[in-house]
Amino acid sequence: MEPAHVHEDGRPCFTEEERQAIRQQLERMLANPLFKYSKRYPNLLRFVVESTLEGRTEELKERSLGVAVFAREPDYDTNLDPVVRTTAGEIRKRIAQYYHEHGHEAEVRIDLSPRSYIPEFEMHGPVQSTAAPALEAAPSTKPAAVHRWPWIAIGALAGLLVVFGFWLGPWGRRSDLDRFWKPVLDSSNTVLLCMGQREFLGSSPEPGQSSLTDLPSPSNGPVTLFQLYYMGSQNLSLSDVTTIGRLIGLLQSKGKAFRIRGQLSTGFADLRDGPVVLLGGFDNDWTMRLTGPLRFSFERDHDTFWIKDRQNPSRKDRFVNYRTPYLSLTEDYALISRTLDPTTARMVVVIGGLTGYGTMAAGEFLTDPGYLEAMAKGAPPGWERKNIQLVLATKVIHGASGPPRIVDRYFW
Repeated sequence: MEPAHVHEDGRPCFTEEERQAIRQQLERMLANPLFKYSKRYPNLLRFVVESTLEGRTEELKERSLGVAVFAREPDYDTNLDPVVRTTAGEIRKRIAQYYHEHGHEAEVRIDLSPRSYIPEFEMHGPVQSTAAPALEAAPSTKPAAVHRWPWIAIGALAGLLVVFGFWLGPWGRRSDLDRFWKPVLDSSNTVLLCMGQREFLGSSPEPGQSSLTDLPSPSNGPVTLFQLYYMGSQNLSLSDVTTIGRLIGLLQSKGKAFRIRGQLSTGFADLRDGPVVLLGGFDNDWTMRLTGPLRFSFERDHDTFWIKDRQNPSRKDRFVNYRTPYLSLTEDYALISRTLDPTTARMVVVIGGLTGYGTMAAGEFLTDPGYLEAMAKGAPPGWERKNIQLVLATKVIHGASGPPRIVDRYFW
């Protein structure tokens, strides 16, 4: 939108109708799922739009925005903490997605051009004032003023009904998926995705290569690239990749920052930095440690792996024997935990299966609103504020896992 006037110093000047149209469009965009589930994106976009409408574009610099929007210290290092740049980059992507959706073509366009934090506006037609037509001038008498109050009250009441209707209606209800992930998403800290890792694969050598049966020691030289390739810590299974992809998609859709680390390079201090998602069961030492004291945990006896129930320790029917040919496996089990860990004082989510099929089923369960909605129907009141453990089962048919289903649950 080209402003009607420009100040002498080059700052844009808007009419009241233009300001109103832009603000209405801003609220329309921020109510879209591309923005509504995030805190950072709406905060920054709203700040730069309002600052521009009020003629305060000199404030729209990276450091100033970091201080004003993200509560950074005035002398913070923008290179070490590029929160403004990364947030603005994501806003630009979401704006492009928003206007690419059908039905937004004729709306006021709000853009954030590259290398600038000053938004640009475009209107596809003349701006119409939305103000009500002026009433005929009448003598300023007290009776006339009294008669206007009922209409003001009715308008205010209607506005309140709209607001309450929004929050109480289906549009205002937080989904059960959001309620499950709320303790993670609402944290101001970055989420740590901690991947399980195998120490060493011990695979057969490729043609022409020497045997790799043990990790190289300092006495026989540094680790070569070929040896590094066969180390379990440098490899991920397809099931873990599929699951981590689901989690990344979920966190990105909610505007939540995250980092990925392997369990071998994750220390106790990392677990205290913020909420943690532990991916994997027996291949993730942190999963084994943090779920060990809980009701449900992972247990192993030689080739047999099972979900242990501390309230019924003799029960071992939720198991997988690793001597089973993989095409003969018919069922796998998984454990999901969402607990406030007393040791780290952080929210920890565990996603792990007895095999990769269970891990994939658990990842599908925690990223699909339908599964969590079904879980919530049988959950106790206030379940979203409780610690949760879910035991899942999934059918495995010719090497492919089926839909997850809950076979046990515990809330406290």
